[in-house]
Amino acid sequence: MILEILQFGDPILRAKGERIAKIDERIRELARNMIETMHDAHGVGLAAQQVGYPLQLTVLDISAVDDRPSTLKLSGKDVDPKNAMPIVLINPEIELRGETEIGVEGCLSFPEITGDIERSHSVLVRAQTLEGEMFQIEASGLLARAIQHEHDHLHGILFIDRMNSAAKAALSSRLKRLQKETRRGIRHREEIASESVL
Repeated sequence: MILEILQFGDPILRAKGERIAKIDERIRELARNMIETMHDAHGVGLAAQQVGYPLQLTVLDISAVDDRPSTLKLSGKDVDPKNAMPIVLINPEIELRGETEIGVEGCLSFPEITGDIERSHSVLVRAQTLEGEMFQIEASGLLARAIQHEHDHLHGILFIDRMNSAAKAALSSRLKRLQKETRRGIRHREEIASESVL
């Protein structure tokens, strides 16, 4: 099922995700729906906050991207990243590694807005699978960038928070407009909901 992706201005995007204590069918279904939603929107990652659930859950799939390479080690073994996609991370903890580099990022919650963001070139991640097992991945390149971007979402941090002040100033009118449209949409949904209660 394709879920609605929340846009900048929705307060849930600023919520820190709760740790998932029990991985049940409800969580597995949410992850499946998030993967379907991410693919439908042509994204490389999606956090639970972006579909209205402040939980420590994110999905990733960089297999459609050919011009930004990645490496992946799953539990110490080199794996072709494309063959391992999609990846679901539950309660992830990340360790930043290596040099930092600047790269272009976008976000499904910020349509048509991109920016140069500084991130670590590689990461080590410990997380749980949908079966509740702990696993570890080491990633570099685009996959490492996507993991850092999504991990930020899980803590209420948005990619615009990592832009330099000049870039953010250049985008300020577009961001204000997006925020206004989002708030208008939220108010409209609340009005419809209150009418249906009456």
